[in-house]
Amino acid sequence: MSKNASAADDASPISVAEANRLFSGLAHFPSLVLAVSGGPDSTALMVLAARWRGRAQTPRLVAVTVDHGLRRESKREAAVVARLAQKLGIEHRTLRWTGRKPKTGLQEAARLARYRLLSKVAKEIGARYVLTAHTLDDQAETVLFRLARGSGISGLAGMYPSWSMPVEEGVGLELVRPLLQVPKSRLIATLKAAKTRYADDPSNRDPRFTRSRLRELMPMLACEGLTASRLALFASRVQRVEETIFDVLAHANTKAVIGKPSDDGPVTNLHTDVFSDLPREIAIRVLGWTIKRAGSGRVELGKLEAFYAAMHESLDVYSLPPSVEPSLKFAKFRRTLAGAVVTVDRDKITIEPAPPRKAGLRK
Repeated sequence: MSKNASAADDASPISVAEANRLFSGLAHFPSLVLAVSGGPDSTALMVLAARWRGRAQTPRLVAVTVDHGLRRESKREAAVVARLAQKLGIEHRTLRWTGRKPKTGLQEAARLARYRLLSKVAKEIGARYVLTAHTLDDQAETVLFRLARGSGISGLAGMYPSWSMPVEEGVGLELVRPLLQVPKSRLIATLKAAKTRYADDPSNRDPRFTRSRLRELMPMLACEGLTASRLALFASRVQRVEETIFDVLAHANTKAVIGKPSDDGPVTNLHTDVFSDLPREIAIRVLGWTIKRAGSGRVELGKLEAFYAAMHESLDVYSLPPSVEPSLKFAKFRRTLAGAVVTVDRDKITIEPAPPRKAGLRK
């Protein structure tokens, strides 16, 4: 991470020695996929990766350009990337996103399609890692974007240097972001020094998209001290907090879960008294993990928080001495969230898959 807030203003080209440091942890892998759209960031990624590898034959570098078919220029831009890749001694493939495009959530759908196609190539060539050109500026925009959406602590950690592929087809593959600490200005300076041209995607400035509007705000925020470097530094500190929470969460799961989670398939049983004593943040995360495991997927944080709050009355009652509880005549807590049923009684909390709805049943 940059050591001071002015790092994002640095516009010096990246040297070969710096490129070697950025990619040094990847030298022992036989093959790598480079996600190259043709814009300045990904073009710089390809140029720097070629410099880092030099004349060596390994790792095998395969640049992949995904043509989403959303702009007339995309086909020509992919061809430009292919020519540059050939000049740099890097293999290149162009893949196209076919089929109908959604009218809403287009950027998210395009992102998932891109990861799916990148994963396809990675599997074909036996690559475990897919390199993307996310920069320090992208990290800052991600923090602002998630803050505006009301994200929790996990979201405010931003992007990590490496992360599991976010689509089913990418299971077992890792996204690597070697340029995450590098300001975009330095990548552009690197391309300028190398006299290498790149594409300009106007959708990056399209006000219909939230990220584009946030990008336009960045200069004004920087005037108030909220620079890209400081936002990225904030993300790195939140990541440190997340690492601590993960350790606490692992310990909490060990204490709270009855038996081994795998023993009962997707069903998880928790000790009611242990769960009741957990700090609220940890309890919510344990609950989210068990619901995701039993249900239909990750549950929205706001809904999860509301669900946990609704459990409080039951948990409070069951924490009373047995001699007090009967007089309260309290009904057992049993509710459904995200395809999972949560049942609370004195001895245990059971989280299990919700029964399938009967065909033809209407609300």
